[in-house]
Amino acid sequence: MAEPRWGRVLIKLSGEAFAGEAGFGIDGEVVSSIAAEIADVKQRFDVDVAVVVGGGNIWRGMTGEGAGMDRAQADYMGMLATIINGLALQETLERLGQPTRVQTAIQMAQVAEPYIRRRAIRHLEKGRVVIFVGGTGNPFMTTDTTAALRAVEIDAGAILMGKNGTDGVYSADPRVDPDAEFLPEVSYIDVLNRGLKVMDSTAISLCMDNALPICVFDLMGRNLAAILEGDTVGTLVS
Repeated sequence: MAEPRWGRVLIKLSGEAFAGEAGFGIDGEVVSSIAAEIADVKQRFDVDVAVVVGGGNIWRGMTGEGAGMDRAQADYMGMLATIINGLALQETLERLGQPTRVQTAIQMAQVAEPYIRRRAIRHLEKGRVVIFVGGTGNPFMTTDTTAALRAVEIDAGAILMGKNGTDGVYSADPRVDPDAEFLPEVSYIDVLNRGLKVMDSTAISLCMDNALPICVFDLMGRNLAAILEGDTVGTLVS
């Protein structure tokens, strides 16, 4: 096995990535592609892989709040959406022969283990991909914050943040501003001060406090192996 850039990584997958071109629901081909890439790097590299999945392809708490729902209730619905996505990814990975465990911050004993930090680390050491779902278990917290928190808890070397159709961080939205500048490297402080769309401020602050690098890359470009090989891919936030 090749020696990776980081020995343990946490991959953050947005829920929207699971939807493909439809924009909602779960696209089986997209999930299969993501799972195949994760299984491939597990076979090629001596690396521990954890995953945090979002739920925006099914439900977003802020959508419910905008429709007049109680924000906490809407966020709990969003947490359930992440569990659906996590189970879909688990099923696809295991069909490819990659052992996995799903750990949830919301008690759901019939379908997933409860999140226990030491157990998660032990699964990683045994070569299993651990999928963290249910957010942090608390409303008003995004899955970006979940990714930062879990990465710090399991002592990951980096967060690999897969974006759907975006190859990194820009000074502005390139779909709106044709003069937007691609940023190959950017500091945590610059992300906060310039309001760059990487993660929410809570997540960025947590990464900054723990010197945890974030690599933002195009999820659909089959870039995971290149990143672990040490190639310059996407944007590095450090």
